[in-house]
Amino acid sequence: MLPECQLLTTLGCHLCEQAEDQLMPLVAVGLSIEVVDIAEQEAWVATYGLRIPVLRRLDTGAELDWPFDTAQAAVFVAPC
Repeated sequence: MLPECQLLTTLGCHLCEQAEDQLMPLVAVGLSIEVVDIAEQEAWVATYGLRIPVLRRLDTGAELDWPFDTAQAAVFVAPC
């Protein structure tokens, strides 16, 4: 079973749109991704403002920074 994840992003981020495109094949096979806008909290902007998009596993807290492709994301979310 694939872990639940968050994609940390913000409005108007073209890299975030590219990351979403890379993740769509994984969503099609059952990966659950919550898109989180870092602009909602100042702490998130401070932590992730220069790093987004970031794929974050909710089960382990592990983070995969951009750039990544579909294959790298698949390895990242593979069950431990």
